[in-house]
Amino acid sequence: MIITVNYRCDDSGYTPSTFFQTTGKQLSKGVNIVKILKVFDLLCSFRGTTATQISEELEIDRTNVYTWLRIIENELGFPIIREKDQVTNQTRMKLDKEFYQKMGPLNLPDIKLTPQELIALFMLKGEAGAIYDSNLADNIDSAYSKIAAFAPKGMDKKLGKLQSLFLLNSKMAKSYKGKEEIIDQLTNAMLDNQTCYVSYHSFYDDKDKNFKIDPLHFFEHQGGLYIFVNATSFDDIRILAVERISKVEASGETFTYPSYFDPVARQKQAFGLVSDEPLDVEIWFSEHQARYIRERVWAEDQEIVEQDDGSIVLKMRTSGSFEIKKWVLGYGADAEILRPENLRKEIKCNISQLNAIYKISIHFAE
Repeated sequence: MIITVNYRCDDSGYTPSTFFQTTGKQLSKGVNIVKILKVFDLLCSFRGTTATQISEELEIDRTNVYTWLRIIENELGFPIIREKDQVTNQTRMKLDKEFYQKMGPLNLPDIKLTPQELIALFMLKGEAGAIYDSNLADNIDSAYSKIAAFAPKGMDKKLGKLQSLFLLNSKMAKSYKGKEEIIDQLTNAMLDNQTCYVSYHSFYDDKDKNFKIDPLHFFEHQGGLYIFVNATSFDDIRILAVERISKVEASGETFTYPSYFDPVARQKQAFGLVSDEPLDVEIWFSEHQARYIRERVWAEDQEIVEQDDGSIVLKMRTSGSFEIKKWVLGYGADAEILRPENLRKEIKCNISQLNAIYKISIHFAE
């Protein structure tokens, strides 16, 4: 990692900006830039500083103080003058006069992240399961190591523990290894409103297709990365699975974001990934499962009706009948579709097919 500090630059000699850039000196990985600059500030003061003062100002132990000083001297090549203070008998340290007179005061960035903000950021990092095995995960780690440089006083020693509070769950996540360039191309196209040609493998008919898209938004769903696109050939908003995009090419055209499309409303309307015609659904859940159903919001427009025996009926307006069926069937005998009738019939048909597979004879009373 090469430090670049752009706060002041003149032609008279080394400033932090010109020194770090022209020497090409590299710091050890994970070095806290803000603390390095604070140490520089103390070393540039008129009387210099002591190990005790650095320890108190940075809230670190003396071992770490000498680590920072070693980095400044050995890795960055700044000479430090050491003199014994006759009054306190402490060793005072300051930068060689040739350097500190030309450097001027350091203006440190005033970015104060609260502990709550840091916790929220690390919680978000724990949700990045969809890209756990790609180079994008390394980029996230790098970004968070930089964010940690702006931790409030007293949080330094807790950062390691904080990072481990929220575990990354990559179970059943899709793999995006080797898709980093595709994701970068789509990201740049979205930022610049660039229309693209894509090669995409459709599971519907198991064919590779080439068509033109206006890429709009990435989103995550159950460990997978998806993208909302305006499929210009079909004049329709569609969802593409990023791992099935094999090629992206810029068309040289730009697009205007479709004013009629509200991605947040689209996601709220859909029960899962697919958004089709809205339908009113009523599902009965046993007393055993009712407590778990109550804990979550399943649709923006929902109602839970308590039953005398402890069971409940979940009423909601949503879309995506196929995903609703899969969800209800996953609860086995603890859930029953009450309406709409066509969805109830479809589930009966699915159960009959399962009975045939497992060689069970059953008759549904009408």
